Amino acid sequence: MQHYPLLFQPLDLGFITLRNRVLMGSMHIGLEEQKGGFAQLAQFYAERAKGGVGLIVTGGIAPNRAGWVSPFSARMKPSLVAKHQLITQAVHAEGGRICMQILHAGRYGYHPLAVAPMAVKSPISKFKPWKLSKRGVKKTIRDFVRSAELAQKANYDGVEVMGSEGYLINEFIAPYTNQRTDEWGGSMENRFRFPLEIVRQIREKVGRNFIIIYRLSMLDLVKNGSNWDEVVLLAKAIEKAGATIINTGVGWHEARIPTIATLVPQGGFSWITARMKGEVNIPLITSNRINTPEVAEDILQRGDADMVSMARPFLADADFCRKAMENRADEINTCIACNQACLDHIFKQKPATCLVNPRAAKETIYNITLAQKKKTVAIIGAGMAGLSSAISAADRGHTVHLFEKSDTIGGQFRMAAKVPGKADFKETIRYFSRQLELKGVQLHLKTTLSAEAFIAKNFDEIVVATGVKPRQLSIPGIDHPKVLSYPEVLNGAKVGHSVAIIGAGGIGFDMAAFLTEKGGEQSFEAFAKTWGVDMSYQERGAIAKPNPSPATREVFLLQRSEGKLGRKLGKTTGWIHRRLLKFKKVNMIGGVVYEKIDDAGLHISVKGVRKILSVDQIVICAGQVSENTLFENLHKQLGDKIHLIGGAKLAGELDAQRAIREGFEIGLRL
Repeated sequence: MQHYPLLFQPLDLGFITLRNRVLMGSMHIGLEEQKGGFAQLAQFYAERAKGGVGLIVTGGIAPNRAGWVSPFSARMKPSLVAKHQLITQAVHAEGGRICMQILHAGRYGYHPLAVAPMAVKSPISKFKPWKLSKRGVKKTIRDFVRSAELAQKANYDGVEVMGSEGYLINEFIAPYTNQRTDEWGGSMENRFRFPLEIVRQIREKVGRNFIIIYRLSMLDLVKNGSNWDEVVLLAKAIEKAGATIINTGVGWHEARIPTIATLVPQGGFSWITARMKGEVNIPLITSNRINTPEVAEDILQRGDADMVSMARPFLADADFCRKAMENRADEINTCIACNQACLDHIFKQKPATCLVNPRAAKETIYNITLAQKKKTVAIIGAGMAGLSSAISAADRGHTVHLFEKSDTIGGQFRMAAKVPGKADFKETIRYFSRQLELKGVQLHLKTTLSAEAFIAKNFDEIVVATGVKPRQLSIPGIDHPKVLSYPEVLNGAKVGHSVAIIGAGGIGFDMAAFLTEKGGEQSFEAFAKTWGVDMSYQERGAIAKPNPSPATREVFLLQRSEGKLGRKLGKTTGWIHRRLLKFKKVNMIGGVVYEKIDDAGLHISVKGVRKILSVDQIVICAGQVSENTLFENLHKQLGDKIHLIGGAKLAGELDAQRAIREGFEIGLRL
C-alpha cells in the first residue's frame, strides 16, 4: 500500500514524465562560486536524485554580470557548459531530472553593477541600481534566452525562470518598483511585457521538449504590489507564452512578513496556489514550509496544487522521498526552518549546510565509512552534541553507550521546543530517538556515574557532552523567591502577570515569546491576522495592518549593554523575533545596571536614573557556563581517550549547529 499515493504519483508533462510530485526547490548553496564546487554540487544533487525526488531546481544562476546576487556570483556562460554537465550527468545517472534556475537579482544585487526598472535602491542592499535603458531591457531578455540555450546544451531537463521574491522580473511586474513611462512600464500590459518576452523567446529557442518553470509571485506582500486579477492574468499569459509549469512564489525579500521561518504554520501558503487552480491548464506547484510527507500529501489531497516544492527539507535529509515511499517517514531528519546554517550562511558569504544535518553540501568531504577497528564508546550527555556523536559513531560500527542523567533525551533543545513557533524542534528529537533504536545505541537514562566508575568500565573512547548550566549572577537578592531560572520556567514553574527578564540574547527573546504568547499550534488564519496577510486579497500585495493578539503578560526584556536588543540573533530571523516582541508590547531596555532584588521587585538604573520594576517574577536568561567538571576529572587520568564537545566545550549562546556538527565530526574520527 502506498502511504502517500498522490505525492508519489507520476506527473506527465506530455514530452516527459516526472516520477513523482516532489520538487526540490531552488537553493543557492554557495558552492557555485568555489574552486571544485561543481564536483561538490554534482554529488549533492546526485544524492537527492538517488533519494527519489521527482525534479530538482538548482540555485539561481545569473544571466549576466548585472544580474549577480553578489560580486562574481554564479552566472551562465559558454565556458561553464562542461562544468554544468557534471551536475546533469550525475543526476541523470540516478534517474533524476533537473532544471537550472535563471535568476537576475535586479535591485537586490549587492554590487555596483546592479540594474532595475527604476534607479531606486532597495532597503536590503546598499547599492542604488542603474535604470535599465530600452536597449538594456532587450539585451537582458536576450541574456535570459541565451542562458536557457546554454542550459539545454548542458543537458538540463529545463529551466526555472525566477519571476518572484522581488528580483528583477518581479520588479518589472509590480507598480511598486516600476513607474516607467515607456513600453516596459505604466500599464499592466507594459509591465507584463518583460516576463512574457523572456518566456516566449526561451520557448522559441529551446523547442517544445524542454521544461520551462515560471516562478510566479502570487503574493508580493509589499505595498503597491500586484493585485489578484493581475496575478491571474499574468499566469494565463505565461502559460500561453510557453511555460510548462507555474511555481508559487511568496513574498519579496524586503517584506515584513515571515514566509519560511519556523513560526510560519506548515504548508500555510498553499491557499494562494489553490486560489489559482482552474485559472490555468498547466500544473501548479505550491511552496513554503512544507517539511513532512504528511503535510505535502494533505495539500495534494485537498487539490491545492499538482506538485509540492520543498527546498530546505532536502538539506536536512537527502533520502526524504525514499524514506516516505518505504513507509519510513519516522526516520526522516526533518527541516526545522531555523535558517541558521543555510540562509544565514549564504548571507554571510559562507557555503550553506544544515543545522540538523552537517553533512549537507559537504558530501565529498564527509564520507561515512566503517571503522577499521571497532571500539566500545561511552558518550556522556544526550543533548544535541551527545546524540549526534552517538549516531555518527554507531554508523561507523562502534558499540555505543549513551549516558543521560535525566529521564529523557534532548537537553536544551527539548526546552527550546516549548517556545511558541518552535514546535518543529521536537522533530529533531524524534529523529535522533529513532536513530538510537535503529543503530543499536545502548541508552542509559537517569544515570549519573563518577569519573572513577567510567574509568572502571574501560571504554576505548569517552565523549563528554554534558552541556551547559545557567550562569549564576551576583546581584544582591538573587536568591529571592521571585527569581527563577529559564529552565525552571520552561519546565513549568508558575509565573505571575508581570515579569522582568535579565538577559536579551537568544534565550531572553525566546523567554519573552514564551511568556507573552499563548501555547499550542497556530492556524494560518491566526498567523495572517497577526502579521498582516490579507487572505481576501482586497489590497495590492495582499497586505493588511498587523493585528496581533494581546500579550498574556507584561514583560520587561533587559540587557546590560547599550544599543538595540537582539543584535546577535540570526541574520535572516532576528527581525522576526524583534517585531514579534514589539507586537506584544514587550518593554525592551538596554544599558541596564542591576542593583538589587527584594520584595518590591527588581531595582535597576538606566543612564543614571534609578527605578524599580514592580514585577511578580525575575527570570534569569544571562547566558550559560560549561558543565565540564567530569571531563576535567577524566582527562587527568585518561588523556587522549577523552573528547569534549558541544556546550561542555564552549558555552556562549546556545549553539545547536555547532553541537551537532562537533558530535558528527567526533564520531567520524573515533
